[in-house]
Amino acid sequence: MKISAFTYIRNGLDYFYPFLESIQSVLPIVDEAVVVVGDSTDGTREAILNLNSTKIKIVDSIWDMNLREGGKIFAQQSNLGFDAATGDWVIHVQADEVLHENDISRLKDYIIKFDKDPRVEGLLFPFLNFHGDYDHISTGRKSERFEVRAFRNNPLIRSYRDSQGFRKYTSQHAYLSGEKGTKLRVVKLDVPVYHYPFVRPPEIMKNKIAAFMSFYHDDQAMAGKSQYIQEFDYNEVHTLDVFTGTHPGVMLPTIQKKNWTFKYDPSKADISLRYRILNKIEALTGYRIGEYKNYKII
Repeated sequence: MKISAFTYIRNGLDYFYPFLESIQSVLPIVDEAVVVVGDSTDGTREAILNLNSTKIKIVDSIWDMNLREGGKIFAQQSNLGFDAATGDWVIHVQADEVLHENDISRLKDYIIKFDKDPRVEGLLFPFLNFHGDYDHISTGRKSERFEVRAFRNNPLIRSYRDSQGFRKYTSQHAYLSGEKGTKLRVVKLDVPVYHYPFVRPPEIMKNKIAAFMSFYHDDQAMAGKSQYIQEFDYNEVHTLDVFTGTHPGVMLPTIQKKNWTFKYDPSKADISLRYRILNKIEALTGYRIGEYKNYKII
């Protein structure tokens, strides 16, 4: 069996994405790692080449700004990487997602195991969403808990909406025509994804948010959000817990270079009474009422 990984990145150095660590974290268990590199101006492509791995296959791309709104460009870039992957199974790691060396051999075992079960189309991963620094994880209702990050190499599978999840479609034409697709049948794993979406120096965090939001909103909408971006506060988050585990080894050099201070102030959290009640129920039961699930667990 052949296993591929795929990801995409553009100007990853400027926006402090741990994309190099992300790529390195999956290399030990894959036969190839497809990296779609957008038209970067900060040395991102050169940094990937400097990893000096024969497993890495770069696909160069130019981002189409006509696909800016709604995150469509992310789906397009993700699909480019998936289409270039030649493995029987693929692992999708986004540029701020890293796997732990203690988990990857187990992940490979799972792929081999479930490859024998035709009912299983993909694998569902729990997420550890770091926020503010490397010592806090977001646990409120606004944080994603699970995502599909490995699946069979079926050309009818496409990125759904943006590249956060995936669905299966009746044809490529149907996908492009707006078919909703069907959710993948998946098995939930105990292999966490270490996700670093809000872990950057504050000024870079503002730049990253502005750039990211610009791929979901038009210029007029972005003008209305400029004050929010400039006044961004790490503490405007629902719930954070202290992280007591260990980070992936590839992240340690970056963590040691951290040069900002984050102090969690729960009094700044803007949580409605409804969300407070729902968070309490989830904390007591582990069940998230009304959770969005872009998958079918079997």
